[in-house]
Amino acid sequence: MPTVSAGFVAVMEDVLDLYAEDYDPQYPTVCLDEKPVVLHTQPRPPLPPAPRRRERRDYEYVRQGTADLFVLVEPLAGWRHVAVTERRTRKEFAEQLRYLGEDWYPDVEYVRLVVDSLNTLVPAALYETFLPDRARAILERIEFHYTPKHGSWLNMAEIEISVFERGCLSRPVGDLPTLRRRVAALEAERNATQATIDWQFTSQHARAKLAQLYPDTKTSPD
Repeated sequence: MPTVSAGFVAVMEDVLDLYAEDYDPQYPTVCLDEKPVVLHTQPRPPLPPAPRRRERRDYEYVRQGTADLFVLVEPLAGWRHVAVTERRTRKEFAEQLRYLGEDWYPDVEYVRLVVDSLNTLVPAALYETFLPDRARAILERIEFHYTPKHGSWLNMAEIEISVFERGCLSRPVGDLPTLRRRVAALEAERNATQATIDWQFTSQHARAKLAQLYPDTKTSPD
């Protein structure tokens, strides 16, 4: 268990309290995370399944490069979008912020965005990508809520990523067009059913079950 502090639990409770709020379409809560993907093919085709035997694949593979998935999910509304990119730089992150503010939520007051504490996932990315007026207009409608360091499990986008890992990445993916087709199909399927995420862990649960993470204040002055 990494060393934690009051700073850790303060940021953790900020995210947990945000999750506990009632749904408000004018202030949607969106979780964003990203996942690198290794593109690879197999030199020999897999052996098809047979009675009492699963499909078998050769352990050898040919690396075909890498890609990245930027996963955005609004847990209470049952909406998600997965962008397939070639890289995972600040420019790609800025494009996701632009998409949220300009394309998907153009009429809301602001988006409350939960992201991990990484040096690529920062508001400055907007100013590195767009002209100042546009960068500022996007940023004014996004409220950042960072997960604490070593606390990425608090990001509900990780739950959505696990769904796409099982549904899109359980078989080898050799190129970007194939990856994009698989991702788009699963995204459309889950959005059609408005699959939500039922998060139950609250700040009160954290204080009871993760008491060891909280600093000892018993000897602190009143």
